[in-house]
Amino acid sequence: MRAIIFANGEYRDPLRPPVFLDTVLVIAADGGSRHCQALKVTPNILIGDLDSTDPHLVASWEESGVEVIRHPADKDQTDLELALLLAQERGAKEAWIYGAVGGRLDMTFGNLTLLAHPLLKIPATLICGNEEVHLLRPGDILELDGEPGETLSLLPLQPGGSRVSTQGLQYPLDNEKLEFGLTRGISNQLTDPKASINLESGLLAVIHTRRSSSKEVSDYETE
Repeated sequence: MRAIIFANGEYRDPLRPPVFLDTVLVIAADGGSRHCQALKVTPNILIGDLDSTDPHLVASWEESGVEVIRHPADKDQTDLELALLLAQERGAKEAWIYGAVGGRLDMTFGNLTLLAHPLLKIPATLICGNEEVHLLRPGDILELDGEPGETLSLLPLQPGGSRVSTQGLQYPLDNEKLEFGLTRGISNQLTDPKASINLESGLLAVIHTRRSSSKEVSDYETE
């Protein structure tokens, strides 16, 4: 089961728009409710302290059967963190996150780093317009579909760097080390319709900038 989560940032028309099927769990993280309204989608769950959602909408959704999970305003987690961990708890095998960037820089940065949450065991993809962000842990292999010439940036996220092997990129890596704080992994490019990134060690953000829509995003394997 895939979870689609809407956060309270900017919703930029994605090349890969959310597809709502019976097998999809839709979660609005508080103010992400406005994106659900704009898309005319009723979520399965609304979660958060609900300070950014119209009380009339909350009441209406609750009456229509939406599960509303309220948290106090004084909490240690953002609404998106609560939504992401809930998706995993409810059995989601992957999560697509929309509306997680834009607005406050601290929230954008926090939302990006959520992909590395120590309790998160499912792959999560943050989607904004034509850009998609994936997080790889040691042993992960990310298989991407795209078009030759599309940009793929590899950013190590922790001191000690990341050892990476790639296929299908203009500048290949063979168990090479990308150092944390350096920009060597920025602006690589796909040379084939398929590319793969294998993380040997470290923590790696993979940012795929698409030029046009494609089929499914990726097949994500954990060894």
